[in-house]
Amino acid sequence: MTGPIVVGVDGSPTAQRAAAKARDLARRLEVPLHVVSAHTDATIEHVNSGSDQWVVSGADNALYIAESVVKGLRTPGMKIQAGSAQGKPAEALIDYAEKVGAEMIVVGNQRMRGAKRVLGSVANSVSHNATCDVYIANTYVQ
Repeated sequence: MTGPIVVGVDGSPTAQRAAAKARDLARRLEVPLHVVSAHTDATIEHVNSGSDQWVVSGADNALYIAESVVKGLRTPGMKIQAGSAQGKPAEALIDYAEKVGAEMIVVGNQRMRGAKRVLGSVANSVSHNATCDVYIANTYVQ
């Protein structure tokens, strides 16, 4: 394997567990890891506080989430990169993976059990539509 592994995160504890498994896989396979968070809008919000003003976008927030996860995954000698992608989570992950030439996408199995699975899940969509390998990490706490 020579291409990177891509893992999707959304700030949830289950996504954090999937990211940790993706890091372990990337370390064993000696490939880079891309930690990606999706955002569905391109809106920009202006936030004022006293005389200060910040411009915040959905992409900025998604990148902040990915960077926060990367900080917790840092491993000496590993190349780990944060990224954001616009679109619905499954589509955004697949598009990002294709853009960087990923050989694998790692997703958690959140919403793949019980009644919620009827409504679909990111893992289900990615597994059916990705052009690379997909690893579905067991993120349920035993």
